Amino acid sequence: MSLSSRQISENHLAGEKSPYLLQHAHNPVDWYPWGEEAFQKARDEHKPIFLSIGYSTCHWCHVMERESFEDPNVARVLNAHFVAIKVDREERPEVDDLYMTALTQALQQPGGWPMSMWLTPELRPFYGGTYFPPEDRWGRPGFKTILEHVSRLWTEKDQQIAGDAAEITAVLEQISVPSGRGELTPMLLDDAGASFDRFFDNRHGGFGNAPKFPQPSIGLFLLRHHLRTGSKRSLEMVVGQLESMARGGIYDHLGGGFARYSTDERWLVPHFEKMLYDNAQLLRLYAEAYQVTRDDRFAKVIRDCAGYVLREMTDPGGGFYSAEDADSEGVEGKFYVWRKSEVVKILGEEEAGLFCAAYDVDDAGNWQDPHHDTVGLNILNERLSREQLAKMEKLPLEEVERSLESSRLKLLGARQKRVRPLRDDKILSAWNGLMISGLTIAGGAIQERAYIDAAERAASFLRSCLIRDGRLLARYRQGEARFDGTLGDYACVVQGLLDLYAATLEWSWLTLANDLNEQCVARFFDDKEGGFYFTEEGRSDLLVRRKEIIDGALPSGNSVAVLNLVRLAEIRSDDSLREKAMRSLESSARFLQEYPQEMAYLLTAADYALGPSREVVIAGNRSSPVTVEMIRAVQTRFLPRTVLLLVSPDLDPAFAPVVKDKVALEGRPTAYVCENYTCRTPVRTAPDLVAALDRP
Repeated sequence: MSLSSRQISENHLAGEKSPYLLQHAHNPVDWYPWGEEAFQKARDEHKPIFLSIGYSTCHWCHVMERESFEDPNVARVLNAHFVAIKVDREERPEVDDLYMTALTQALQQPGGWPMSMWLTPELRPFYGGTYFPPEDRWGRPGFKTILEHVSRLWTEKDQQIAGDAAEITAVLEQISVPSGRGELTPMLLDDAGASFDRFFDNRHGGFGNAPKFPQPSIGLFLLRHHLRTGSKRSLEMVVGQLESMARGGIYDHLGGGFARYSTDERWLVPHFEKMLYDNAQLLRLYAEAYQVTRDDRFAKVIRDCAGYVLREMTDPGGGFYSAEDADSEGVEGKFYVWRKSEVVKILGEEEAGLFCAAYDVDDAGNWQDPHHDTVGLNILNERLSREQLAKMEKLPLEEVERSLESSRLKLLGARQKRVRPLRDDKILSAWNGLMISGLTIAGGAIQERAYIDAAERAASFLRSCLIRDGRLLARYRQGEARFDGTLGDYACVVQGLLDLYAATLEWSWLTLANDLNEQCVARFFDDKEGGFYFTEEGRSDLLVRRKEIIDGALPSGNSVAVLNLVRLAEIRSDDSLREKAMRSLESSARFLQEYPQEMAYLLTAADYALGPSREVVIAGNRSSPVTVEMIRAVQTRFLPRTVLLLVSPDLDPAFAPVVKDKVALEGRPTAYVCENYTCRTPVRTAPDLVAALDRP
């Protein structure tokens, strides 16, 4: 019996490590991984390629698998008339980026996952979309209809399709290296900061309408805009969003951590998957907001979010897992929602009464899902503040807080007995770099050493398992490190290592950051125009070599890499690094003026590059109480354009010239604050260092 007419028990994905690809390894569709074997088959048999891109925790990816890819009739058509390729977008972001750009910009279609693309055997796209229902409905053609239509067109008009695909590829080539050269000035940053007010939701916090995403890069820039200009409005927008998110259903009030996004404008109804990169960036944003405001509510979110990561998302070897699914038992959000009767049964009537009032739980339920019956189901969210609840119930605030914390722990224990959503346990370099940054900055902000220790273990894991002969690999799972790192991998890991050095002052992390940054520049930097390419040169499996400057769920690799250049230029007093950074920023300055909301992290890099920036050099025994207090004074403050260095036998003045001749005066710990190649009068106490840091 031929492959096209039988249901296969195992396809070409069976030998892969990606949890997403393995989810599809027993589909009747004869899936291939992205690679030459599939490409050659398409060329040899002159068949179009059906490319399906998704990820393991994607709800609609699961739906399309159940409806179409597990259907033997669909499989017969795919296997007979197409070469079917599955890609995990988290493992192969460069493939996802290329074809998502083709879908949204060249084909002018809405983007999302699962992404469904049809390619010529030469990998050129000619048709695409996202989720397709199995049959025609909702005014959309069904997947079966599309397969039959594309197959017929390919048979009858393959040359016309090849011509269309060539035109689409030409458009891709034109837009893949954007040029927006202009002048980089402080006024650009001022205007950009003010522009965000137009997109801010004054009622619910956050930017834009539903679906509403956290967009942490915007908050990070606005905190810097507040520091630079004194803008109260910039700080109000950040605080307003963070408060709303921490009260909303997007936040897990029992286990900590944030869901991917909110389907409504109020932050109430989340898309329930939890992603490492979201929680990494939000940890950093809440930590920096805490440094600015000293708001204890933000400190609590930091502790709960970090606790979730350390408890649920940390591999025994030290690395961090990628994500948790939205679905459990085939239902989105089932793990997280509650009926009032369940809460009463676990807590008892009296304790449940207080908890339900606090977290918006009632018999009718508090949300609706068009795809499932949600009557009686509640998403926990803070309807009332602790103070409001205490006043309403005529109870001391401390008693309310004790009761709610006790209730939270009881319900968390009960929830742990439920069927958990799938956890994607692959370890990705870029996302781990972001979490190393998040934990180190959070650990410094609230002085929690356990977070910094966890970040250091993760960095040790990356060094041992994902760096080979100086090259960074992208993914680790079950003993296998694979795939060359892209720009995002190098940039995010370098950033994490720089942040880790600032937290630990261990020389080895700084030298590793520098070594990987040199690799990053050598592999990705555009010497002609400035900026960084997404991938190395010479990739035969990619149609074009792209530059990406727009932030997505992650900050763009370009923006992180440019910020790394600025920071290392400061540490190393290296004019060549600074020149590369400035050339890169100037190459996008016009875009920063026109589309600031889409490249907020590049604005953060520009803020550092335009200065003023400072170096704080501490000379003294690392374990001395005075040295410890000085380090704490720097780490707990919001100083985004400040480099902290500790003079040590390992720190070579040739590597960091600013430390040259910096000594502990009279054998006592001494701090030097330097700016524009000039150092102020040395100080010997933490209060004096604080005063020096606060001085304009």
